[in-house]
Amino acid sequence: MPVKILFVGDIIGKPGRQALSRELHRLVDRHTIDIVIANGENAAGGFGLTMEVSKELFNNGVHLLTGGNHIWDKKEQVPQLFADRRILRPANYPAGAPGYGSTIVTTPGGVKVGVLNLEGRVFMKTLECPFLVADREIKKLKQETSIIFVDFHAEATSEKSALGWYLDGQISALVGTHTHVQTADERILPQGTAFLTDAGMTGGFDSVIGMGKEETIHRFLTQLPAKFEVAKKDIRLNAVVIGVDEASGKAVSIERINMSC
Repeated sequence: MPVKILFVGDIIGKPGRQALSRELHRLVDRHTIDIVIANGENAAGGFGLTMEVSKELFNNGVHLLTGGNHIWDKKEQVPQLFADRRILRPANYPAGAPGYGSTIVTTPGGVKVGVLNLEGRVFMKTLECPFLVADREIKKLKQETSIIFVDFHAEATSEKSALGWYLDGQISALVGTHTHVQTADERILPQGTAFLTDAGMTGGFDSVIGMGKEETIHRFLTQLPAKFEVAKKDIRLNAVVIGVDEASGKAVSIERINMSC
């Protein structure tokens, strides 16, 4: 039987957390999931992550949380958050940034899974090269496991696609996050790496990428600052299930999930 990874797209505030709480155990049972990974950078009020929220997500069945450019938003929480190896931030932040960019998680069945978090540079911050950092981190992870999952938190479809092709055959899967819009291009690349440009989001879809429509439109019309509120209607869960051959680390299946909650 392949090792099954469930990856949940960006969790947006309390509505997203509640949807995950309601549906996660059913998804785990239905798809015989071995490990649950979720992007949690927007899980606390729509921006950032807190200790309290991370504990809630772990208690509800998430094994590991990945991040992105918003993972730092709750600044007072950063020291405690990044002492926990179950919470990742992108590995290509400069030396000296707190926390970990990759880790090994052991499934309840005893299988080791390497997880790497990276952030893109196109239309985003000027960080270390995600391609070169990926080479470095994957080399370390492969000392312990052939199964490696990458969350690439990036804006540009081209950058995500390029990294997927660059790492084809070296990792089990690369799934993009950040845009909050699930793409329909799931596939297994020729050398055995599962790829999806963006997993989407878990939260309110009666919104502009998870936030209230009115205040977002007002900001575009006026170019003035606006306080965004997390959307609470039309709650959906976006995720992807990836099956991986334990011996080779190559993907054998990939399935998108887009469900109303």
